[in-house]
Amino acid sequence: MNDCDPTSHSPAGSAPATTAVQARRPSVRRLLSKKKGGWIVAAGMTCAVAGLTGVGAYAASASSLSATATSSPTATPSLPAGGGPVAPPSAGGATGIVDTTSTSGFTMSTATGVKVTVDETSSTRTLGASAKAVKKGASVLVLGTVNSATITATQVIVQPKGDGGAAAAKAAGVISFQQGTPSPTKKVGQVPSDYTEGAGTIVSGTTANKATKAAQAVVPGGINNRVVKLSDGEYEVHNISVNWPHHVFVSKNFKVLGYE
Repeated sequence: MNDCDPTSHSPAGSAPATTAVQARRPSVRRLLSKKKGGWIVAAGMTCAVAGLTGVGAYAASASSLSATATSSPTATPSLPAGGGPVAPPSAGGATGIVDTTSTSGFTMSTATGVKVTVDETSSTRTLGASAKAVKKGASVLVLGTVNSATITATQVIVQPKGDGGAAAAKAAGVISFQQGTPSPTKKVGQVPSDYTEGAGTIVSGTTANKATKAAQAVVPGGINNRVVKLSDGEYEVHNISVNWPHHVFVSKNFKVLGYE
């Protein structure tokens, strides 16, 4: 699906849930100004877009999910220079290999080559190893508040001997983003037949972390920029910066059910 929407995630923590907002339609203002000898018509257009969705899941094997593809493509998501659609900061995360480090954090690359900037604060926790292990070449899962391709980390989980999600992304068939290349209409596993883009309530804190960890374990390569609780109690984890998939569906028990 086309995910050119300005929605990201609610901050990690126990903040109250935020209801997803549908995209706003562009408005056009036309101004007529009179000058000596005639009329000059000036037209201006402003476009504001907003969208919301999310996906969570656990480390289930991608091979246990069967794929069903159709031939009709959808429009390619439009990505800003940062690596993903602009969206309100919300809880999410990404998996990758550390490229560079600094006193304020580090940069990393996902399995599909998405460049992610990770900002660390005094409250950022490093798990799985000491903070010294977060260095060039290390495989990490970062959870926190996502703003396009920047994550303000609440947790940095070091994955000893990890590959930055490369093997899992390949097994899941994740398609990296390429400008001008349409996203396929493809579904894997159980995808709600009545799912509507923007439906549900954005969640944060422990719930969002569990859903993001599940999604990243099965379908890494992109950035999860929000987690949405659906009406049936399951979750949708929104995936950006890739051509496919864009939505990962996770059960109440944080197991990946399917993705599209």
